[in-house]
Amino acid sequence: MLFQRFLPIVFILSLAGCQTATDGLSTSAAPADVSGPAAGAIAGDMAARFAEQAGSTTPPIKLHKDTSEFAVALEAALKGWGFAMVTDDKSANAKDVSKPVELAYSILAADGQVLARLSTDTMELGRAYSVTNGVATPASPLSLMKRN
Repeated sequence: MLFQRFLPIVFILSLAGCQTATDGLSTSAAPADVSGPAAGAIAGDMAARFAEQAGSTTPPIKLHKDTSEFAVALEAALKGWGFAMVTDDKSANAKDVSKPVELAYSILAADGQVLARLSTDTMELGRAYSVTNGVATPASPLSLMKRN
């Protein structure tokens, strides 16, 4: 019972401990055991929450390239929400004067759940998911941290 009361605090503190310096984001990573429909469900939910927080005036997003199913699903979900994606600074439209927003992600399997995090230099989103038989469902409220 006592552990259940402190679980949200531990989760938030674990996300706060993942902060990086303001001059760069951590490398994106996804474990191999988050794949298929679970990867798609987590990526879709996190992209929707990112879209809610980022708004519609976000410059292009620079996502670290990865071949994991989660990375592919996340890129597709972000495109579905209308975000322009770039793979490097040169691929941004030359007429577009806005600098791409770097988006890093991490997926961590812990204690029977999957912890997902999206980070930019101005905000971090995190959420825990339960994965059962390849299906992922949110297991916690969204954790949001905004930076100035």
